[in-house]
Amino acid sequence: MLDILSYLIIGFTPLLLIAFWLGKKQAVHDKNIRFNSQPEYYGYYTSLMMLWPVILITVISSIIQKINLFSLPNSMVIVALVLASGLSLWLSLRNVQPHFRARQWIESKIYYLLIAAALISILTTLGIVLAIVFEAVRFFELVSFWDFLTGTQWNPDAAHGTDIGGLFGSVPIFAGTFMITAIALAVAIPIGLLSAIYMSEYASTRIRDIAKPMLEVLAGIPTVVYGFFAAITVSPLVVDFALSLGMHADYTNALAPGIVMGIMIIPFVSSLSDDVIRAVPQSMRDGSAALGMTHSETIVHIVLPAALPGIVAAFLLALSRAIGETMIVVMAAGLRPNLSWNPLEGMTTVTVRIVDALTGDQAFDSPETLSAFGLGLVLLSVTLTLNVLSIAIVRRFREKYA
Repeated sequence: MLDILSYLIIGFTPLLLIAFWLGKKQAVHDKNIRFNSQPEYYGYYTSLMMLWPVILITVISSIIQKINLFSLPNSMVIVALVLASGLSLWLSLRNVQPHFRARQWIESKIYYLLIAAALISILTTLGIVLAIVFEAVRFFELVSFWDFLTGTQWNPDAAHGTDIGGLFGSVPIFAGTFMITAIALAVAIPIGLLSAIYMSEYASTRIRDIAKPMLEVLAGIPTVVYGFFAAITVSPLVVDFALSLGMHADYTNALAPGIVMGIMIIPFVSSLSDDVIRAVPQSMRDGSAALGMTHSETIVHIVLPAALPGIVAAFLLALSRAIGETMIVVMAAGLRPNLSWNPLEGMTTVTVRIVDALTGDQAFDSPETLSAFGLGLVLLSVTLTLNVLSIAIVRRFREKYA
């Protein structure tokens, strides 16, 4: 298969360029004849007509080799590719006539290509959901769904018998997830939104050109580096600060990864909110100023409500990024499922437990491994519910401020 792909890339790319040149030349060889479309479209037509049998034969040969239907030599495949592409090129060149509408033909194929791209995205999402659902059903055949949702004990290591229902309670895991996510949002949303307001409404062009790229650099830092920063720097600071107040804090606490995760997602809030605020029409600001509002009043009562749908979308993107983060939590919060309201204690999140369940040496059909799909299904349901609510909020304000 790799040999066939290499032949395609190395051999057929020049042939496609030659087909493009031949189709274009065929359409301009006689200047006294007016063709329906520009010559470039006839070049694209001949190239695509030469390409589709190559793709079809490659896919068929790959399927045959994959299912081991019969032995198919690469030399036979290459000969078939050459003959099919040559025949297709000859037929397409014969079809390059003044009455042939090459532009309409190309645009129709682009239309179907866009539909295929959309279907691939939809089917991929559907495939992910079905894969999680099927494996989660296997898990819930072993563990009661109600016990899974309401149980307060998570101890898969002790699940070796038939009565394992009380050992897979997900409440501590989701409590830790929401605790760390709430801390991250409490850090990211105020800082990100206020920085976006400053850069879009108050900062000069020079300051904005310097500050915004520096702020967006935070989004490019690897999460493992954030994990080191949380474990080595922020967590000891949290412990020392708690001791100065007469409180006890674990070195693997929930506050440190929450703070660092909030710093990590600041660019998601700031950059998107900045773009949305700047997209508010200047006429709305001018009308507010004409009515006697100050700059700050205009921002609070006019700009922010008009930009609210985009700001909510930025918050949701940051929320999804925080919920899905794993490395920072592993390095700074630990793996202990802990049902507590105290952020100074160690906690864990859903994504961390999923990784832990799928990277062990236990069998794939064991309850501990299948529990990862149960957690994933519940997490998917929660995020889907949040997205539906956010869409409702966005539509409501979009209609109001349209």
